[in-house]
Amino acid sequence: MQISFILCLGTPTMKIYFAGPLFSSAERSFNVRMGKLLEKSRHEVWLPQEHEPRKKDARLIFLKDVEGIDWADVVVANMDGADPDSGTCWECGYAYGKKPVIVFRTDFRAAGDTASATYNLMLSESATARIDRPFATEEALAAAIHKALRGLGASSRTKKPR
Repeated sequence: MQISFILCLGTPTMKIYFAGPLFSSAERSFNVRMGKLLEKSRHEVWLPQEHEPRKKDARLIFLKDVEGIDWADVVVANMDGADPDSGTCWECGYAYGKKPVIVFRTDFRAAGDTASATYNLMLSESATARIDRPFATEEALAAAIHKALRGLGASSRTKKPR
């Protein structure tokens, strides 16, 4: 797997597909704020809500989201909620084995299959990196995501089945 890094003022830059729920004003606002924080770290961010067609045609939305995942070097996915968003889960599954997937959760509720997995184990165990930060500020979360991205390095590999 090839991951493209661009050196900008000594900071590695990655193309990020930011996956997460986008069905309420609060969710969409959170996505925008997180995108801006990651862009401050010189990453390029694809927010599906900014690329999906205004006409809410299901097929066109699906194709545009797949295009975004294919464009990206990495998927960063929001696992918040009593149960992570089903579309976000599909996006993680689509990316698995093709590129790194970093999942994050700021929700303190546990909804997982085991004590060590705060959400579905198929998501927590397939992730290249997992960030669990209950009640984290957006700035702290963006810093943790940036650190995880830097940890991927140019020779990054996705997790393989054990």
